[in-house]
Amino acid sequence: MPEYPPLPLPEAPRLAQNITHFARGLRRAGLPIGPGRVAEAVAAVATAGFTSKQDFYWTLHACFVSKPEHRQVFAQIFRLYWRDPRFLEHMMAAMLPAIRGTQEEKAAKAQKRAAEALLDGAEAPDRPDQPEGEEPPEQLELNAELTMSREERLRQLDFEQMSTAEVAEAKRMLAKMQLPIRPIQSRRLIASAAGNRINWRRTMAQAARQGGEITTLARAQRRLRWPNLVVICDISGSMSQYSRLILHFLHAVANRKGPGWARVHGFTFGTRLTNITRHLGQRDVDAALAAAGAEAQDWEGGTRIGACLHDFNRDWSRRVMGQGAVVLLITDGLDRDDSDQLSAEMQRLHLSARRLIWLNPLLRFDGFAPKARGIRAMLPHVDSFRAGHSIAALQDLADVLTRAEDSGEKRRLMQMLTSE
Repeated sequence: MPEYPPLPLPEAPRLAQNITHFARGLRRAGLPIGPGRVAEAVAAVATAGFTSKQDFYWTLHACFVSKPEHRQVFAQIFRLYWRDPRFLEHMMAAMLPAIRGTQEEKAAKAQKRAAEALLDGAEAPDRPDQPEGEEPPEQLELNAELTMSREERLRQLDFEQMSTAEVAEAKRMLAKMQLPIRPIQSRRLIASAAGNRINWRRTMAQAARQGGEITTLARAQRRLRWPNLVVICDISGSMSQYSRLILHFLHAVANRKGPGWARVHGFTFGTRLTNITRHLGQRDVDAALAAAGAEAQDWEGGTRIGACLHDFNRDWSRRVMGQGAVVLLITDGLDRDDSDQLSAEMQRLHLSARRLIWLNPLLRFDGFAPKARGIRAMLPHVDSFRAGHSIAALQDLADVLTRAEDSGEKRRLMQMLTSE
């Protein structure tokens, strides 16, 4: 917990009401807090006392924080609400954009969510009155006619930089997205009057029933089938925000009605591999992801890509990769394990898949280069290497799946590796 100067209490403090208002801010920031937890927090503070600022912090922390990803948001809201006497000015500074050239300075993700939760529609403070005798400052007028729409901006916005409201809107957009795939021509034949092949077995069977005379030629064509989609998603600490929204998109694809994928299989990995396929079948997306998160115990932990891919190739590859499955691997490739094992497991995965597509959020940086050992080991064994940090990047997947020759950034990065 960061150290801040103590804030003097008012003469007639209303601690219960303040804790209730503080809990509302946490709930608006995304923490699952109900009236029961608020009552427990008030009772816990009454039992522990309000003499030590550190004890007060950890008492509320124990009552309101139930997941590791909520710690940073709790710390920011606690600092703004309880520790800083000018917390409203700090929040306004975090919320109001500052124009510096052509760049917009973005607040940190947790600080932005904390500010939005506590402001809750509050307006920016008025500027002080202009002193008499001084000319008013020059006003800057901006023409917004050619600016992108709110939805277009949200499409291009990085998942990591989204606020709570933007994340909710992004989830609604992802739920409507589709991931089409072309059917595969099977070797098996089916009867078809307009088929381009002659089914000699069926023709001879009909002739046998007519005394051996061939009157018509039975025709057939190749049967069309839909491939499986296998998604292997990294849920380590560096991939937390990206993996949550990608799994939300995966749930929409798995429950999409109409022609499409034969079946969608989902796997998560951090320090171990977890199969979440059965949870994706639930109709309610929140219940599905909650069940998947409860089963995957390594959320926001470390990363062991090579070991987890080894478990997948050994235990699940033959079950889910049959009949030309397409594999989406979502990870940043930052792995500290043996790079030789990672390269071997990636090669085996590539040989088992009809197509292997790697989505890496690090590609959002213009100066990205394959310097990490894990990325160097994985890159040669993928068919396409693309970014996966925004809604627009996920929408581009539709074009990638329909163009077999699309390799994304792989060719450019491989040239960088060979030139070293």
